Amino acid sequence: MAARNWKRFRANNLRDAMRACKDFALEKRQLSVPRIAELMGDVTEETLYGWLSKGRMPAVLIPTFEMVCGAYFVSEWLAASSGRMVIAMPKGHKASQAELMQITTDCSNAMSQLAAFYADPTKVDTAALMELLQRHLEQVAFQHHNVGQYIAPELEFGS
Repeated sequence: MAARNWKRFRANNLRDAMRACKDFALEKRQLSVPRIAELMGDVTEETLYGWLSKGRMPAVLIPTFEMVCGAYFVSEWLAASSGRMVIAMPKGHKASQAELMQITTDCSNAMSQLAAFYADPTKVDTAALMELLQRHLEQVAFQHHNVGQYIAPELEFGS
């Protein structure tokens, strides 16, 4: 069985999202369902198998499940199903002038491709356009997080 491209994976329903988290945990972290249940705390293996087969899990346990699995497909699916987009907020560093110029260039490329798409959608590679737009949103989210850190810096605890 070939490995999945997890960066491109998008679930079609909640059950697919939950199973993808489980599959990611097995493939990338070597975690079986019994081990996931154990790491989640007060969850039995049978209960977790039941949730995975039905595509239902108590909402309060979703963050723990995703953290243990190392994947956030359930949260992404929940957001997408309500018309929202999820962009991971990376912990950043101070941007260099070159990085800011690259953001400008990428934005310009994305906008020119978007204009071409609206002029004639059949002449534009929509998958490439989606990747350009996603990259631009991620770059801007990265800077958004950096500015937010300046406004409300994280506390550093001494050792």
